[in-house]
Amino acid sequence: MANHHGDFIWYELLTSDAAAAADFYGKVIGWTAKGAEQPGMDYNFFFAGDPADTRNGVGGFMALTPDMAAGGAIPAWIGYIAVDDVDSSAAKIISAGGSVLMPAMDLEGVGRMAMVADPQGAVFYIMHGASDETSYSFAATEPKIGHCAWNELYSADPDAAKQFYGAQFGWVKDGEMDMGPMGKYEFLKASGGRFLLGAVMPKMPEIPISMWTFYFRVPDIDAAAAAIGAHGGTLYQDPIEIPGGEFSLNASDPQGAAFGLVGPRR
Repeated sequence: MANHHGDFIWYELLTSDAAAAADFYGKVIGWTAKGAEQPGMDYNFFFAGDPADTRNGVGGFMALTPDMAAGGAIPAWIGYIAVDDVDSSAAKIISAGGSVLMPAMDLEGVGRMAMVADPQGAVFYIMHGASDETSYSFAATEPKIGHCAWNELYSADPDAAKQFYGAQFGWVKDGEMDMGPMGKYEFLKASGGRFLLGAVMPKMPEIPISMWTFYFRVPDIDAAAAAIGAHGGTLYQDPIEIPGGEFSLNASDPQGAAFGLVGPRR
C-alpha cells in the first residue's frame, strides 16, 4: 500500500535525554534503538523488530538542542504527515489560519519537510519523502505490535479542526461516540475513506494546548502499564476498554513527553 497525501508516515520524539528515552521505550514497548550513523547528524531510530528491516521502523528521536530549549521546545512526540508538495502545503496551511514553525528544508536522502501547526496550535510536520518507499510506521490496515495504532487530536475547536484537516489532507468524519460532559469523540478516515486514522475530541481543561497524542501497540496492556511506573514514567489514565475489546492508556515518559498505548489484556 503506497502512502498518499495526508497519511501519517513517521513519528518523532524530541527529548531532553536521548539515552534515557531509548532505555525507557525499550522496556515499555520493546523497541530497539539505533543511531542514524550519518556524520554530523545526532539522530536515532526506534524499530519494532529487526533494525535491518526498514518496515520495522516506527519513529525517530533526538535530544533537544540548547537553541530549541531556549525557544520554548519541551519533550514531545510529533507526527509527520505526507504531502505532495511541502511548500505548497505550507502556504495553504498559513492561508487556512495555521502557522509555519520551522520553514521548509531539505534533508539529503530523506526528503523535504517543515514543522507547522493547525489554527488551534497543534503541532505536526509535513513531509515529501526522497523516495517512494512505503512507510509502515502507522499500521493503518492491520495491527502491528510496536507500531502506531491510533492518532488522536485534542483540540480547542474540534469543528474547526475537522474543517482544517479535511481541506488540507482530505480527511473525513466517520461516526462519533458520545463521551457525555467531555463532548464527542469523532472518528476520522484518511482521504478516499481508505482507513480509520484516528479521532478528534475536545481538549480537556488540564491540557494546556491543542495537541496530537499517538498510541503505540503493545502485546499486553497491563504489563506495559506496570513497566511505565517501574521505569520512571507517569500513568495518567489506567487501561480502559475501548471499542473492539482492547484497552488503551495515557502516560508520559520520564522526560515528560506524552504518549498512549493500546493492546489486549492478557
